[in-house]
Amino acid sequence: MKRPFILIILLLCLMSNALLAQSTSKTPAFTATSIGMVIYSNDVETIWNALRLANFSKNAGDTVSVFLLGKGVELDNLIKENANLKEQSDKFLKSGGLILGCGTCLSQRKNNEPQVCKFSSLADLYALIRKNKTVLTF
Repeated sequence: MKRPFILIILLLCLMSNALLAQSTSKTPAFTATSIGMVIYSNDVETIWNALRLANFSKNAGDTVSVFLLGKGVELDNLIKENANLKEQSDKFLKSGGLILGCGTCLSQRKNNEPQVCKFSSLADLYALIRKNKTVLTF
């Protein structure tokens, strides 16, 4: 009678220790991921927040790709008027980030020599979508 009772007590102690260890363990750290950002807005606040997130993500160890599409290619002119946008885009580029811009969209706006982004194509946008685990649009 004593032997089964002792085994049950021992099993309960082991189980309670395991549950206690699970409840006090730290949350696992995030693993780095790849993020693609498509910015198609020319709204200063929207672009600013997208670039802030891009910089935050890069600082967290993620790989971040940015593609400017449609009105988004106007970032090139907007940074001339807005110091906050310039600061965020410079920070992203200096940290090794690359900003691609739709060549057709740039050409339509007669911007043949963009300062912030690199002339790109629909194929580059497709590659960004395919290679990144997460794709966000702004």
